[in-house]
Amino acid sequence: MLFGRVRGVAISTLKYPDITGYRLLVVQPLNSKLEPVGTLQVAVDTVEAGEGDLCVMVRSREAALAMPDNKFVPVDLALVGLVDELQVRPDGEFDFTLKAGTARYS
Repeated sequence: MLFGRVRGVAISTLKYPDITGYRLLVVQPLNSKLEPVGTLQVAVDTVEAGEGDLCVMVRSREAALAMPDNKFVPVDLALVGLVDELQVRPDGEFDFTLKAGTARYS
C-alpha cells in the first residue's frame, strides 16, 4: 500500500463500462515522510476522497480488485482508504490510531 494526496479530478468522457460511476482523481504519490515522490497519477476513487485528502492507494491487481461489483477492470491504481490521523515515531515507524468518531464511515 502507498500514501498519496489528491490534487484534482480527471474528467473522462469515455470510460471502460465497468468503471462508469467511479471518479478518476489526480494523485501525488508520497514517500514514508509524506514528501512528494514521482509524477502525478490518475487513480480510481472508491472511497469518495476530496482534493487535499491523504489517501491509501493500491496498485496492480489489488487496484482492479478494489471495485466490489466487478471481477476485473483495467485499473492500475485505486484509492482504498482515507487517512484520518497519522503519527510517525522518532525511529521512523508509523503509529496509526483512529480515534472514535473521526471516520466518515464508522
